[in-house]
Amino acid sequence: MKTIQLRTEIPGPKSRALMARREAAIPRGPANATPIFAARAEGAILEDVDGNRYLDFAGGIGCLNAGHRSPRVIAAIRQQLEKFLHLCFAVTPYEGYVAVAEKLNVLAPGNFPKKTILVNSGAEAIENSIKIARAYTKRPAVICFEDAFHGRTLLTMSLTSKTHPYKAGFEPFASDIYRIPYAYPYRHAAGTSAADFAHHLEDAFKRSVAPESVAAVLAEPVLGEGGFVVPPRDYFKLLQKICRGHGILFIADEVQAGFGRTGKWFASEHFGIEPDLLVTAKSLGGGMPIAAVTGRSEIMDAPGPGSLGGTYCGHPLSCAAALAAIETIEKDGLLARSAAIGKRFEARALGWQKKWDLVGDVRGLGGMCAIELVRSSAAAASGAKNDTREPARPGEPADTETRQIARYCYEHGLITITAGTFNNVIRILVPLVVTDEQFDEGLDVIEAALASVAEPRHAALSRA
Repeated sequence: MKTIQLRTEIPGPKSRALMARREAAIPRGPANATPIFAARAEGAILEDVDGNRYLDFAGGIGCLNAGHRSPRVIAAIRQQLEKFLHLCFAVTPYEGYVAVAEKLNVLAPGNFPKKTILVNSGAEAIENSIKIARAYTKRPAVICFEDAFHGRTLLTMSLTSKTHPYKAGFEPFASDIYRIPYAYPYRHAAGTSAADFAHHLEDAFKRSVAPESVAAVLAEPVLGEGGFVVPPRDYFKLLQKICRGHGILFIADEVQAGFGRTGKWFASEHFGIEPDLLVTAKSLGGGMPIAAVTGRSEIMDAPGPGSLGGTYCGHPLSCAAALAAIETIEKDGLLARSAAIGKRFEARALGWQKKWDLVGDVRGLGGMCAIELVRSSAAAASGAKNDTREPARPGEPADTETRQIARYCYEHGLITITAGTFNNVIRILVPLVVTDEQFDEGLDVIEAALASVAEPRHAALSRA
Protein backbone atom coordinates (compact mmCIF):
# COMPACT_ATOMS: atom_id res chain seq x y z
CA MET A 1 0.00 0.00 0.00
CA LYS A 2 1.38 3.38 -0.98
CA THR A 3 1.94 5.96 1.73
CA ILE A 4 1.15 8.93 -0.49
CA GLN A 5 -2.57 9.60 -0.97
CA LEU A 6 -3.35 12.60 -3.15
CA ARG A 7 -6.45 14.16 -4.59
CA THR A 8 -6.23 15.54 -8.11
CA GLU A 9 -6.13 19.18 -7.03
CA ILE A 10 -2.87 20.40 -5.44
CA PRO A 11 -3.07 22.74 -3.62
CA GLY A 12 -6.59 21.99 -2.49
CA PRO A 13 -9.32 24.55 -1.74
CA LYS A 14 -8.60 24.79 1.99
CA SER A 15 -4.90 25.37 1.37
CA ARG A 16 -5.73 28.01 -1.24
CA ALA A 17 -8.07 29.78 1.18
CA LEU A 18 -5.41 29.77 3.90
CA MET A 19 -2.82 31.05 1.44
CA ALA A 20 -5.08 34.00 0.64
CA ARG A 21 -5.34 34.75 4.37
CA ARG A 22 -1.58 34.33 4.72
CA GLU A 23 -0.89 36.80 1.90
CA ALA A 24 -3.23 39.37 3.47
CA ALA A 25 -1.84 39.04 7.00
CA ILE A 26 1.85 38.15 6.62
CA PRO A 27 4.54 40.01 4.65
CA ARG A 28 6.28 38.35 1.73
CA GLY A 29 9.62 38.05 3.56
CA PRO A 30 8.83 34.71 5.22
CA ALA A 31 8.58 32.66 2.02
CA ASN A 32 6.98 29.21 1.64
CA ALA A 33 8.53 26.31 -0.26
CA THR A 34 5.12 24.76 -0.96
CA PRO A 35 1.57 26.18 -1.28
CA ILE A 36 -0.01 23.60 1.02
CA PHE A 37 -0.98 24.00 4.69
CA ALA A 38 -0.20 21.21 7.14
CA ALA A 39 -2.88 19.79 9.42
CA ARG A 40 -1.05 16.94 11.17
CA ALA A 41 2.12 14.87 10.97
CA GLU A 42 3.47 11.58 12.33
CA GLY A 43 6.83 9.90 11.77
CA ALA A 44 7.79 10.78 8.18
CA ILE A 45 4.22 11.50 7.00
CA LEU A 46 2.47 14.86 6.75
CA GLU A 47 -1.21 15.50 5.99
CA ASP A 48 -2.51 18.82 4.71
CA VAL A 49 -5.78 20.59 5.50
CA ASP A 50 -7.38 19.08 2.38
CA GLY A 51 -6.64 15.53 3.49
CA ASN A 52 -3.70 14.90 1.14
CA ARG A 53 -0.87 12.79 2.57
CA TYR A 54 2.77 13.48 1.78
CA LEU A 55 6.12 11.94 2.50
CA ASP A 56 8.24 14.57 4.26
CA PHE A 57 11.80 14.68 2.93
CA ALA A 58 12.38 18.15 4.45
CA GLY A 59 11.88 17.42 8.15
CA GLY A 60 11.23 21.03 9.11
CA ILE A 61 14.62 21.83 7.53
CA GLY A 62 16.43 19.14 9.48
CA CYS A 63 14.70 19.52 12.85
CA LEU A 64 12.99 16.13 12.93
CA ASN A 65 15.67 13.45 12.80
CA ALA A 66 13.67 11.64 15.51
CA GLY A 67 10.47 12.01 13.46
CA HIS A 68 7.28 14.06 13.67
CA ARG A 69 5.70 13.72 17.11
CA SER A 70 8.26 11.25 18.38
CA PRO A 71 6.48 9.29 21.15
CA ARG A 72 9.26 9.88 23.71
CA VAL A 73 9.35 13.58 22.91
CA ILE A 74 5.59 13.98 23.22
CA ALA A 75 5.56 12.04 26.52
CA ALA A 76 8.40 14.14 27.93
CA ILE A 77 6.66 17.41 27.03
CA ARG A 78 3.41 16.23 28.65
CA GLN A 79 5.25 15.22 31.79
CA GLN A 80 7.01 18.58 31.99
CA LEU A 81 3.69 20.43 31.54
CA GLU A 82 2.50 18.87 34.79
CA LYS A 83 5.42 20.51 36.63
CA PHE A 84 5.85 24.02 35.23
CA LEU A 85 5.66 25.70 31.83
CA HIS A 86 8.19 28.50 31.97
CA LEU A 87 10.87 29.61 34.37
CA CYS A 88 13.79 31.79 33.39
CA PHE A 89 17.02 29.90 34.06
CA ALA A 90 18.71 33.22 34.90
CA VAL A 91 16.27 33.72 37.80
CA THR A 92 15.30 30.29 39.13
CA PRO A 93 17.37 27.50 37.57
CA TYR A 94 15.93 24.03 36.98
CA GLU A 95 17.34 20.55 36.49
CA GLY A 96 16.35 20.10 32.83
CA TYR A 97 18.81 22.74 31.64
CA VAL A 98 21.62 21.13 33.63
CA ALA A 99 20.74 17.65 32.35
CA VAL A 100 20.84 18.74 28.70
CA ALA A 101 24.20 20.46 29.25
CA GLU A 102 25.60 17.34 30.91
CA LYS A 103 24.43 15.16 28.03
CA LEU A 104 25.92 17.42 25.36
CA ASN A 105 29.22 17.62 27.24
CA VAL A 106 29.45 13.84 27.01
CA LEU A 107 28.33 13.54 23.37
CA ALA A 108 30.50 16.31 21.88
CA PRO A 109 33.83 15.17 20.41
CA GLY A 110 36.92 15.55 22.56
CA ASN A 111 38.28 13.90 25.69
CA PHE A 112 38.54 17.07 27.74
CA PRO A 113 36.33 18.95 30.23
CA LYS A 114 33.43 20.73 28.52
CA LYS A 115 30.61 23.09 29.39
CA THR A 116 27.41 24.04 27.53
CA ILE A 117 25.08 27.02 27.33
CA LEU A 118 21.55 26.73 25.93
CA VAL A 119 19.80 29.32 23.75
CA ASN A 120 16.80 29.42 21.41
CA SER A 121 18.02 29.07 17.82
CA GLY A 122 20.97 28.19 15.68
CA ALA A 123 21.64 31.82 14.82
CA GLU A 124 21.62 32.76 18.49
CA ALA A 125 24.04 29.93 19.25
CA ILE A 126 26.40 31.07 16.49
CA GLU A 127 26.33 34.62 17.85
CA ASN A 128 27.17 33.36 21.32
CA SER A 129 29.98 31.16 20.04
CA ILE A 130 31.59 34.26 18.48
CA LYS A 131 31.11 36.21 21.71
CA ILE A 132 32.77 33.42 23.68
CA ALA A 133 35.65 33.12 21.22
CA ARG A 134 36.31 36.86 21.33
CA ALA A 135 36.14 36.93 25.11
CA TYR A 136 38.63 34.07 25.38
CA THR A 137 41.15 35.14 22.73
CA LYS A 138 40.80 38.92 23.15
CA ARG A 139 40.81 39.11 19.35
CA PRO A 140 38.15 40.64 17.06
CA ALA A 141 38.23 38.86 13.67
CA VAL A 142 36.35 35.80 12.43
CA ILE A 143 37.09 33.80 9.28
CA CYS A 144 34.19 32.01 7.61
CA PHE A 145 33.57 30.38 4.22
CA GLU A 146 32.03 30.94 0.84
CA ASP A 147 28.75 29.03 0.35
CA ALA A 148 28.17 28.94 4.13
CA PHE A 149 24.92 29.69 5.92
CA HIS A 150 24.93 30.62 9.62
CA GLY A 151 21.69 32.54 10.16
CA ARG A 152 19.67 35.69 9.54
CA THR A 153 20.58 38.03 12.44
CA LEU A 154 23.01 40.87 11.76
CA LEU A 155 26.13 38.95 12.78
CA THR A 156 25.08 35.58 11.35
CA MET A 157 23.81 37.20 8.15
CA SER A 158 27.23 38.83 7.86
CA LEU A 159 28.81 35.38 8.24
CA THR A 160 26.45 33.88 5.66
CA SER A 161 27.73 33.78 2.08
CA LYS A 162 24.63 33.74 -0.15
CA THR A 163 23.41 37.18 -1.20
CA HIS A 164 19.84 36.54 -2.38
CA PRO A 165 17.58 36.18 -0.52
CA TYR A 166 19.54 36.41 2.74
CA LYS A 167 21.67 39.56 2.53
CA ALA A 168 20.64 41.84 -0.33
CA GLY A 169 19.12 45.09 0.93
CA PHE A 170 20.13 44.56 4.56
CA GLU A 171 23.52 46.25 4.45
CA PRO A 172 25.73 47.35 6.22
CA PHE A 173 27.05 44.15 7.77
CA ALA A 174 29.13 43.43 10.84
CA SER A 175 32.84 44.14 10.57
CA ASP A 176 35.96 42.02 11.09
CA ILE A 177 34.57 39.10 9.11
CA TYR A 178 36.71 37.52 6.39
CA ARG A 179 35.67 34.84 3.90
CA ILE A 180 37.68 32.13 2.16
CA PRO A 181 36.71 29.39 -0.34
CA TYR A 182 35.26 26.16 1.06
CA ALA A 183 36.60 22.77 0.04
CA TYR A 184 34.02 22.06 -2.68
CA PRO A 185 35.50 19.20 -4.76
CA TYR A 186 32.80 19.17 -7.44
CA ARG A 187 33.37 22.82 -8.34
CA HIS A 188 37.16 22.59 -8.48
CA ALA A 189 39.59 20.86 -10.79
CA ALA A 190 39.93 17.13 -10.44
CA GLY A 191 42.81 16.24 -8.14
CA THR A 192 42.53 19.32 -5.92
CA SER A 193 43.75 18.06 -2.55
CA ALA A 194 42.75 18.83 1.01
CA ALA A 195 46.04 20.69 1.38
CA ASP A 196 45.26 22.80 -1.70
CA PHE A 197 41.93 23.81 -0.16
CA ALA A 198 43.41 24.42 3.30
CA HIS A 199 46.03 26.73 1.77
CA HIS A 200 43.30 29.36 1.34
CA LEU A 201 43.44 29.95 5.09
CA GLU A 202 47.17 30.67 5.02
CA ASP A 203 46.61 32.96 2.03
CA ALA A 204 44.01 34.91 4.03
CA PHE A 205 46.63 35.62 6.71
CA LYS A 206 48.77 37.29 4.04
CA ARG A 207 46.06 39.04 2.05
CA SER A 208 43.18 39.86 4.38
CA VAL A 209 43.76 39.62 8.13
CA ALA A 210 46.73 38.95 10.40
CA PRO A 211 46.44 35.62 12.23
CA GLU A 212 47.07 37.29 15.59
CA SER A 213 43.87 39.29 15.03
CA VAL A 214 41.68 36.23 14.38
CA ALA A 215 39.57 34.88 17.24
CA ALA A 216 38.02 31.93 15.39
CA VAL A 217 37.51 30.06 12.18
CA LEU A 218 33.84 29.12 11.80
CA ALA A 219 32.87 26.25 9.50
CA GLU A 220 30.08 23.81 8.75
CA PRO A 221 31.69 20.33 8.61
CA VAL A 222 29.18 19.63 5.83
CA LEU A 223 27.64 22.64 4.13
CA GLY A 224 23.90 22.84 4.80
CA GLU A 225 22.15 25.58 2.86
CA GLY A 226 25.27 25.73 0.67
CA GLY A 227 24.39 22.38 -0.90
CA PHE A 228 25.39 19.48 1.38
CA VAL A 229 29.00 19.73 0.24
CA VAL A 230 31.35 17.18 1.82
CA PRO A 231 35.01 18.27 1.88
CA PRO A 232 37.98 15.85 1.62
CA ARG A 233 38.39 13.80 4.80
CA ASP A 234 41.72 15.42 5.82
CA TYR A 235 40.56 18.98 5.19
CA PHE A 236 39.42 19.95 8.67
CA LYS A 237 42.38 18.29 10.37
CA LEU A 238 44.63 20.54 8.30
CA LEU A 239 42.53 23.60 9.09
CA GLN A 240 42.49 22.84 12.79
CA LYS A 241 46.26 22.34 12.79
CA ILE A 242 46.72 25.75 11.18
CA CYS A 243 44.35 27.29 13.73
CA ARG A 244 46.16 25.71 16.67
CA GLY A 245 49.49 27.03 15.36
CA HIS A 246 48.15 30.58 15.56
CA GLY A 247 46.07 30.34 18.74
CA ILE A 248 42.83 30.55 16.74
CA LEU A 249 39.73 28.71 17.93
CA PHE A 250 37.90 26.34 15.59
CA ILE A 251 34.09 26.53 15.77
CA ALA A 252 32.02 23.78 14.15
CA ASP A 253 28.51 24.78 13.08
CA GLU A 254 26.62 21.48 13.45
CA VAL A 255 23.18 23.08 13.46
CA GLN A 256 21.98 21.03 10.47
CA ALA A 257 24.53 18.21 10.44
CA GLY A 258 24.24 17.19 14.10
CA PHE A 259 22.26 14.53 15.99
CA GLY A 260 22.56 11.63 13.62
CA ARG A 261 21.95 13.35 10.31
CA THR A 262 25.30 12.13 8.90
CA GLY A 263 25.30 8.70 10.58
CA LYS A 264 27.27 9.90 13.61
CA TRP A 265 26.25 12.16 16.45
CA PHE A 266 28.16 15.00 14.80
CA ALA A 267 29.63 15.41 11.34
CA SER A 268 32.93 16.50 12.94
CA GLU A 269 33.48 12.87 13.92
CA HIS A 270 33.77 11.85 10.25
CA PHE A 271 36.79 14.14 9.94
CA GLY A 272 38.51 13.18 13.19
CA ILE A 273 38.41 16.69 14.65
CA GLU A 274 37.64 18.00 18.12
CA PRO A 275 36.20 21.51 17.75
CA ASP A 276 37.01 24.05 20.44
CA LEU A 277 33.36 25.11 20.26
CA LEU A 278 30.48 23.06 18.83
CA VAL A 279 27.20 24.74 17.86
CA THR A 280 24.00 22.67 17.73
CA ALA A 281 20.27 23.25 17.24
CA LYS A 282 17.50 21.88 14.97
CA SER A 283 17.15 18.13 15.73
CA LEU A 284 18.51 18.65 19.24
CA GLY A 285 14.96 19.66 20.24
CA GLY A 286 13.00 16.90 18.52
CA GLY A 287 10.72 19.59 17.08
CA MET A 288 11.03 22.16 19.89
CA PRO A 289 13.19 25.31 19.65
CA ILE A 290 16.52 24.91 21.42
CA ALA A 291 20.18 25.41 20.55
CA ALA A 292 23.50 25.06 22.32
CA VAL A 293 27.15 25.99 22.38
CA THR A 294 29.38 23.27 23.82
CA GLY A 295 33.10 23.74 24.25
CA ARG A 296 36.24 23.46 26.25
CA SER A 297 35.55 24.49 29.83
CA GLU A 298 38.26 27.13 29.99
CA ILE A 299 36.97 28.75 26.81
CA MET A 300 33.32 28.60 27.83
CA ASP A 301 34.16 30.23 31.18
CA ALA A 302 35.80 33.27 29.53
CA PRO A 303 32.66 35.51 29.50
CA GLY A 304 31.75 36.87 32.91
CA PRO A 305 28.58 36.16 34.94
CA GLY A 306 25.46 37.61 33.35
CA SER A 307 27.08 38.15 29.94
CA LEU A 308 25.30 35.20 28.29
CA GLY A 309 21.66 34.16 28.40
CA GLY A 310 18.12 35.26 27.63
CA THR A 311 14.57 35.01 28.89
CA TYR A 312 13.62 31.80 27.07
CA CYS A 313 17.05 30.23 26.73
CA GLY A 314 16.87 26.52 27.57
CA HIS A 315 13.08 26.60 27.94
CA PRO A 316 11.85 23.79 30.24
CA LEU A 317 9.69 22.17 27.55
CA SER A 318 12.54 22.31 25.05
CA CYS A 319 14.96 20.78 27.55
CA ALA A 320 12.55 17.90 28.19
CA ALA A 321 12.11 17.40 24.45
CA ALA A 322 15.86 17.49 23.83
CA LEU A 323 16.60 14.79 26.38
CA ALA A 324 13.86 12.63 24.86
CA ALA A 325 15.08 13.24 21.30
CA ILE A 326 18.61 12.22 22.26
CA GLU A 327 17.24 9.11 23.98
CA THR A 328 15.29 8.24 20.83
CA ILE A 329 18.38 8.52 18.66
CA GLU A 330 20.29 6.31 21.10
CA LYS A 331 17.69 3.62 21.79
CA ASP A 332 16.15 3.39 18.31
CA GLY A 333 19.48 3.04 16.51
CA LEU A 334 19.02 6.15 14.40
CA LEU A 335 22.75 6.63 13.78
CA ALA A 336 22.89 3.30 11.99
CA ARG A 337 19.58 4.09 10.32
CA SER A 338 21.00 7.34 8.95
CA ALA A 339 23.97 5.49 7.47
CA ALA A 340 21.60 2.97 5.85
CA ILE A 341 19.47 5.77 4.39
CA GLY A 342 22.58 7.32 2.88
CA LYS A 343 23.62 4.06 1.22
CA ARG A 344 20.10 3.49 -0.11
CA PHE A 345 19.99 7.01 -1.56
CA GLU A 346 23.45 6.73 -3.11
CA ALA A 347 22.59 3.48 -4.87
CA ARG A 348 19.54 5.06 -6.51
CA ALA A 349 21.11 8.47 -7.20
CA LEU A 350 24.20 7.04 -8.89
CA GLY A 351 21.83 5.29 -11.27
CA TRP A 352 20.19 8.63 -12.03
CA GLN A 353 23.60 10.16 -12.67
CA LYS A 354 24.38 7.47 -15.25
CA LYS A 355 21.01 7.98 -16.91
CA TRP A 356 20.71 11.78 -17.00
CA ASP A 357 23.28 14.49 -17.65
CA LEU A 358 21.15 16.74 -15.45
CA VAL A 359 22.43 14.91 -12.34
CA GLY A 360 25.90 16.40 -12.05
CA ASP A 361 26.96 15.25 -8.59
CA VAL A 362 25.78 12.76 -5.98
CA ARG A 363 27.14 13.39 -2.50
CA GLY A 364 26.55 13.29 1.22
CA LEU A 365 27.28 11.64 4.54
CA GLY A 366 24.66 9.25 5.89
CA GLY A 367 21.17 10.69 5.70
CA MET A 368 22.55 14.13 4.80
CA CYS A 369 22.63 13.54 1.06
CA ALA A 370 21.93 15.46 -2.13
CA ILE A 371 22.14 15.71 -5.90
CA GLU A 372 23.46 18.76 -7.71
CA LEU A 373 21.78 19.48 -11.03
CA VAL A 374 23.52 21.02 -14.04
CA ARG A 375 22.61 21.72 -17.64
CA SER A 376 24.57 20.05 -20.42
CA SER A 377 26.84 22.40 -22.32
CA ALA A 378 27.90 22.70 -25.91
CA ALA A 379 31.20 21.13 -24.92
CA ALA A 380 29.42 18.07 -23.56
CA ALA A 381 27.23 17.84 -26.66
CA SER A 382 30.26 17.93 -28.91
CA GLY A 383 31.79 15.02 -27.09
CA ALA A 384 34.55 17.01 -25.36
CA LYS A 385 36.11 15.14 -22.46
CA ASN A 386 34.69 16.29 -19.11
CA ASP A 387 35.69 14.24 -16.11
CA THR A 388 34.68 16.73 -13.41
CA ARG A 389 31.52 18.16 -15.03
CA GLU A 390 31.98 21.47 -13.25
CA PRO A 391 28.74 23.51 -13.40
CA ALA A 392 30.48 26.65 -14.69
CA ARG A 393 32.48 24.62 -17.24
CA PRO A 394 30.94 22.78 -19.04
CA GLY A 395 27.44 22.95 -17.51
CA GLU A 396 25.44 25.72 -15.89
CA PRO A 397 23.63 25.26 -12.56
CA ALA A 398 20.16 23.97 -13.43
CA ASP A 399 18.17 26.25 -11.14
CA THR A 400 15.03 26.32 -13.30
CA GLU A 401 14.96 22.54 -13.57
CA THR A 402 15.52 22.24 -9.82
CA ARG A 403 12.44 24.38 -9.16
CA GLN A 404 10.45 22.28 -11.62
CA ILE A 405 11.51 19.08 -9.86
CA ALA A 406 10.61 20.46 -6.43
CA ARG A 407 7.17 21.45 -7.74
CA TYR A 408 6.63 18.07 -9.39
CA CYS A 409 7.51 16.41 -6.09
CA TYR A 410 4.97 18.23 -3.93
CA GLU A 411 2.32 17.86 -6.63
CA HIS A 412 2.95 14.10 -6.45
CA GLY A 413 3.05 13.72 -2.69
CA LEU A 414 6.66 14.42 -1.68
CA ILE A 415 7.85 17.43 0.31
CA THR A 416 11.40 18.42 -0.67
CA ILE A 417 13.55 21.50 -0.30
CA THR A 418 16.34 22.82 -2.45
CA ALA A 419 19.74 24.21 -1.52
CA GLY A 420 22.99 25.54 -2.96
CA THR A 421 24.37 28.96 -3.69
CA PHE A 422 23.05 28.57 -7.24
CA ASN A 423 19.71 27.02 -6.20
CA ASN A 424 20.43 23.77 -8.03
CA VAL A 425 20.63 21.14 -5.28
CA ILE A 426 17.92 18.75 -4.09
CA ARG A 427 18.71 17.80 -0.50
CA ILE A 428 17.40 14.97 1.65
CA LEU A 429 16.41 15.72 5.26
CA VAL A 430 13.90 12.93 5.76
CA PRO A 431 13.15 11.94 9.39
CA LEU A 432 15.42 9.02 10.22
CA VAL A 433 12.41 6.97 11.35
CA VAL A 434 11.27 6.64 7.72
CA THR A 435 10.71 3.04 6.64
CA ASP A 436 12.49 1.52 3.64
CA GLU A 437 9.19 1.34 1.80
CA GLN A 438 8.42 4.99 2.46
CA PHE A 439 11.91 6.08 1.50
CA ASP A 440 11.84 4.12 -1.74
CA GLU A 441 8.45 5.60 -2.55
CA GLY A 442 9.87 9.09 -2.10
CA LEU A 443 12.84 8.26 -4.30
CA ASP A 444 10.42 6.98 -6.94
CA VAL A 445 8.81 10.44 -7.01
CA ILE A 446 12.20 12.17 -7.38
CA GLU A 447 13.09 9.79 -10.19
CA ALA A 448 9.82 10.53 -11.96
CA ALA A 449 10.44 14.25 -11.48
CA LEU A 450 13.89 13.94 -13.03
CA ALA A 451 12.44 12.00 -15.95
CA SER A 452 9.90 14.77 -16.52
CA VAL A 453 12.57 17.44 -17.12
CA ALA A 454 15.83 15.64 -18.00
CA GLU A 455 17.11 14.33 -21.30
CA PRO A 456 18.85 10.94 -21.27
CA ARG A 457 22.62 11.11 -21.05
CA HIS A 458 24.29 12.25 -24.31
CA ALA A 459 20.93 12.95 -25.98
CA ALA A 460 22.27 16.23 -27.29
CA LEU A 461 25.21 14.42 -28.88
CA SER A 462 22.93 11.88 -30.57
CA ARG A 463 20.84 14.71 -32.02
CA ALA A 464 23.99 16.31 -33.39
